Amino acid sequence: MQPLLLEEGTTETLVPVTSAACFAAADTALAIGHCDPGPGLDLTRGLEIWVRVAWSAEASERIQLIPGDGVGRLAADGEACVSPYAEALLQRTLLPLLQEGRGIALEVVLPRGRQLAERTSNAAFGVVDGLALIGMQAEVQSSATPDQLAGVLDSLKRMCAAPTFAGCLTLVIGENGLALAREHGLTPSLKVGNWLGPVLVAAAEHGVKELLLLGYHGKLVKLAGGIFHTHHHLADGRLEVLTALGVRAGLTVQQLQLVLESASVEAALQGLSAQAPDAAQRLWLLLARTVEDRSQAYVARYGDWSIRIGAALFDRARVIRWRGVCAERFFTLMD
Repeated sequence: MQPLLLEEGTTETLVPVTSAACFAAADTALAIGHCDPGPGLDLTRGLEIWVRVAWSAEASERIQLIPGDGVGRLAADGEACVSPYAEALLQRTLLPLLQEGRGIALEVVLPRGRQLAERTSNAAFGVVDGLALIGMQAEVQSSATPDQLAGVLDSLKRMCAAPTFAGCLTLVIGENGLALAREHGLTPSLKVGNWLGPVLVAAAEHGVKELLLLGYHGKLVKLAGGIFHTHHHLADGRLEVLTALGVRAGLTVQQLQLVLESASVEAALQGLSAQAPDAAQRLWLLLARTVEDRSQAYVARYGDWSIRIGAALFDRARVIRWRGVCAERFFTLMD
């Protein structure tokens, strides 16, 4: 095992390699390891990772990263979906090992990457063909552990106590929502992970007056069913919730069956939109309003605060498509 160099001031981490081989004839080497996402539930636990390294003909590009089978690519341009942190980590770790004027081609293969990607929301955010290499920092952060909730609540308290805080706040679940909030000027914004229920109550306690929930429809639909912890390991029922809302929206029996039998919330949206666009629009606007109503009712169970909660949902193209009544007012305040 070789030490993996992290940021300045951190200790070295040993990365186990389960098997490795050198191929002198081809001037290449192959190593195989397994993903360790840290404590908590994660579908990449134990995922086999193959890395093939060869001398590169392009010495000007010291480290050339090649997305092999199972590594996600950006649908827009076919480039490997790799975070800046992951790229910087490769540079910091490997460059000191290279002789001047030499370069390497590094091909990463995830044999089960395509299969596992089907159980994620990757495609919703323009990542196709596999799993993205999206490390953001040295330590794994879980969006479903009590420690993560404690960190979010601490951040929330500090934000609300700031002299510049005006009582408006946007809550998002993940990095895509956070980026979208910033693009639309929906600040201050806070990434809360899957702990929406406790954070909603804490926001009311800390004096938030106008709160916007901004999220991917496949996540926020759970709130419409009264599920206020959105991690996929803990609860689902999304299509069932959407079908029940379809009854209220006046969908036909055939349309309800289409929704219920869809493979995902996104597939239900696409299928219904193709068949009955007006019915689809009624359903998704009702979903946004219901998320608002259920969230307001959730907070009211724990206290009497003058907080207004809006909900805005974005689709797989990361476009904000549907807003509830309160969300419309929130967007007006931001204009």
